[in-house]
Amino acid sequence: MNDQRLAILQILDKDAKATTEDISNMTGIEENVVAATIKECEENGIIVKYKALINWDLIQHEEVRALVEIRVTPKRDLGFDGVAERIARFPEVRSLNLVSGDFDLSVLLAGQSMKDLANFVAQKLAALEEVNGTATYFLLKRYKEDGVILENEENIHRLPIAP
Repeated sequence: MNDQRLAILQILDKDAKATTEDISNMTGIEENVVAATIKECEENGIIVKYKALINWDLIQHEEVRALVEIRVTPKRDLGFDGVAERIARFPEVRSLNLVSGDFDLSVLLAGQSMKDLANFVAQKLAALEEVNGTATYFLLKRYKEDGVILENEENIHRLPIAP
């Protein structure tokens, strides 16, 4: 990957709203080159999606999230990819990663209630023949996401440390 394309992608990764003019000013790359590079990256699947990071807690949006670790038996000739492709198709799945450690896959789920997510894990994930075990952790509060601290530090109240 050339240095110009990398610089453009790094800026967009931090701020998807950065304009070609903004990127040109930050990098010194001509604006038409920035625009052409972005278009090429979109067409080649390097840029997959532009995303807004929303602090849902500030609008009291009721969504429950859970992190689920899954232990699987990979299928012959497909490895972990075959199982991961099946799991990725569920609308409750927000992200899915192959991980090292005691479990094989890490899944972030989102739903309307803890009961909905618990039922999803029990009835759909655990029911897959390749799944040998799961561990579910409900997310209680988000402090930082995609490198952004979600709470203003002025709003963080810490208890004093007793001597």
